[in-house]
Amino acid sequence: MAYTATAEGSLRSTTSARGVLALQRALVWLVGATGAIVFIEPSPYEVLTLGAAIIFCATGLRLRLVFMPLLLLLFLVNIGYSIGAVPFLDKPEVADWVATSWYMAVTVMFFAMVVAEDTAARLDMLRRGLIVGALIAAIAGIAGYFNLVPGGHDLLTLYERARGTFKDPNVLGAFLILPALFTLQSVVSDGFGKAVRSTVSLGIMALAILLAFSRAAWGGLVITAAFMLALMVLTSRSRAQRSRIIVMAVVAVVIGAMLIAVLLSFDSIGEMFRQRASFDQSYDEGRFGRFGRHILGADMALDLPFGIGPLQFHNYFPEDTHNSYLNAFMSGGWIAGICYPALVFVTVIMGFRHVFVRAPWQRAYLAIFAAFLGTVGESFVIDTDHWRHFWMMLGAMWGMFAAAQGYEPGADPALIERDDVGAA
Repeated sequence: MAYTATAEGSLRSTTSARGVLALQRALVWLVGATGAIVFIEPSPYEVLTLGAAIIFCATGLRLRLVFMPLLLLLFLVNIGYSIGAVPFLDKPEVADWVATSWYMAVTVMFFAMVVAEDTAARLDMLRRGLIVGALIAAIAGIAGYFNLVPGGHDLLTLYERARGTFKDPNVLGAFLILPALFTLQSVVSDGFGKAVRSTVSLGIMALAILLAFSRAAWGGLVITAAFMLALMVLTSRSRAQRSRIIVMAVVAVVIGAMLIAVLLSFDSIGEMFRQRASFDQSYDEGRFGRFGRHILGADMALDLPFGIGPLQFHNYFPEDTHNSYLNAFMSGGWIAGICYPALVFVTVIMGFRHVFVRAPWQRAYLAIFAAFLGTVGESFVIDTDHWRHFWMMLGAMWGMFAAAQGYEPGADPALIERDDVGAA
């Protein structure tokens, strides 16, 4: 009798644990899928991320020692922003900006702790969710651009550029890069049926990126895709796998070039493409152009230990900084100006260190690292410091760093075995 009761209790416990695990994975998928819907505030992404954080905390979330540098740097960055904002807290937009920065820091820690456990399964759910969200955003942007939905052109485009479910075409293009890399991985390495479906998805996302007419997104997709494919070749386990990646990548480039040539034959698309592809944009040139402002702003930052405060740069110059590293100095003084680049570049250095770690989620890691590195580069020419997907990638990177400890040379084999069981 006692044995039966014990067995029933164990079964209930196992069933309950599986239910919690399924709920947690579903929440990760939902957060990824809603990451593409941010044209309203608070966005569904923010609401779901907050709700998911509460549920994860109630069902099990662990703060690891490896996250302490991340936590400290995020805290210092936002302390700098808060100090710089003190003279302007009576302005609602400044208070909202600082609150958003703190919230983004919280989401970084959330994603880091979530991805550190049950890593392979949760990354797969995040990948699936991001692809679904990206398709929704991309289809919305395409439909708006070609006026396929009544009233959709005004809602889903901006300045004759596709923006989909985002406020800005540049952010739409940047967001789509990571899901596009995920689908590209499937195209070059999965079976025929899945590769075909992924090719269709990749084509939809690539078309939306083209119609967003964001030079940074165009270059970002090409450079990050090439970088990721190079890493996939270098980390492949067999010659046949490497050969397939190379051949499929060449085929994808040829087909993509042909489709782009067809699209550019349309007058409206071709004219906007030539205009956006030009390197002599008026807002980039001159003493107060984009790059001129970077030099003048950097000179100001040396004399302002507390910065000028968030959202104040346009009071000194014609436009905003369009440089996240300079913006950290101007908005949060020397504290944020030093800690923000330190956070980014420490993550990049650790990212390169983990490229060749043989973990079950290595393929997902290569895509996220490539997309993250692309955003880091883009941050020199645009303000990315409130891009939700940037902070999501940052947190996911640190979560994978923590999870990869058991896979590093010299690690206890028992740790690897336990992690593999948990990720199955």
